[in-house]
Amino acid sequence: MIRRPPRSTLFPYTTLFRSGAAISCFSNALGINVPRSRFLPVKSTSDLLIVQSDVYEESHGTLAMRSERGGKPNPRVELGSEFKKVGDYLERFGSCPSLLQLDQLRVSGDVWFGENVTLVGDVDVVAPEGKRINVPSGATLNSVVVGADSSA
Repeated sequence: MIRRPPRSTLFPYTTLFRSGAAISCFSNALGINVPRSRFLPVKSTSDLLIVQSDVYEESHGTLAMRSERGGKPNPRVELGSEFKKVGDYLERFGSCPSLLQLDQLRVSGDVWFGENVTLVGDVDVVAPEGKRINVPSGATLNSVVVGADSSA
């Protein structure tokens, strides 16, 4: 269990993570149910790409899904091991691509994205071992599979 002290002295509280049944160990404890729509976990660079993209917009200090998404859930993004470290992830994107109309993205291998790239529908970009794929600046990939012998 992780316990965080209160940030405010006006209303004493303790934040517990993974508390489960531990709440019964505290007298006068209250539980608050936070809807999933208010929770945006960023545990990987795949999650980071979604949050940094145009799928969300910032308003008054909070992130909200853009209405242009039409109520669709977050796109599914699977970035390969080459994108695992944040430094490598940042280096491989010229700028954050547009994911507003994306349903699913799978990227593996030595793949680099230029600036102002738009991804639409289901997109797979797979670079075979020893080969590099450069998605050029301004490209739109619309429901395609891009391999080492394909052009973007």
